[in-house]
Amino acid sequence: MIIRKEEKPIKLVDENGIRVDGRRVDEIRKLNIEVGVLKNADGSCYLELGRNRIIVAVYGPREVHPRHLSLPDRAILRCRYHMVPFSVLERKSPNPTRREIELSKVIREALEPAIFLENFPRTTIDIFIEVLQADGGTRTAGISAAAVALADAGIPMRDLVTAIAVGKADGHIILDLNDVEDKYGEADMPIAIMPNVGKITLLQADGVFTPEEFKTALNLANKGIKEVYTKQKEALRKRYLQIKEEVE
Repeated sequence: MIIRKEEKPIKLVDENGIRVDGRRVDEIRKLNIEVGVLKNADGSCYLELGRNRIIVAVYGPREVHPRHLSLPDRAILRCRYHMVPFSVLERKSPNPTRREIELSKVIREALEPAIFLENFPRTTIDIFIEVLQADGGTRTAGISAAAVALADAGIPMRDLVTAIAVGKADGHIILDLNDVEDKYGEADMPIAIMPNVGKITLLQADGVFTPEEFKTALNLANKGIKEVYTKQKEALRKRYLQIKEEVE
């Protein structure tokens, strides 16, 4: 169901617990992940989450330019999050916005704890995230896609980073907010976790949660993250089996 910006819905969650797009409060959107979609990148991933369409390319580890930016004891992780002009209903400028610059930093900091940067001194690892179509949750979808692209590039990691957003709408704690819920809901909380390590690498909140709501939101986020984590691993496994078949 498409609700344009000016058409504020009366109810985001109805009396039966059904949301504007037909999901229940604890359901994520349809998720599809493909690995190795760009031949010219060291690692790449294409992710669809609901109507979100995101492609990620990873290059490196490679030499830093200019060289004086390199670090003697670790690699530099650089990330660019970018929404293409046609990714939203109202065409956006192709120039980087303050939000894109901020999210580039947020995503980089969410991914850094997972990567063994100390193994590659005086190098850089570059991540390019292009949002082709946006429908809420692009920050968390971008993190999940970037983690898969890093793994596809063969970069050693402690674990994949998996992200999802939880929020509050009409008094209900909901999982994986779409654009309408993000705009008109009462609260939004993006979370990124290394599931096997059990470490949270991103936790932000926009809005107010009671202590009980916060606990419920964390539990719901863990449910969604397990689903996304399973899809990430399945996509990587499928890619490696494909490569094995090509070699044989």
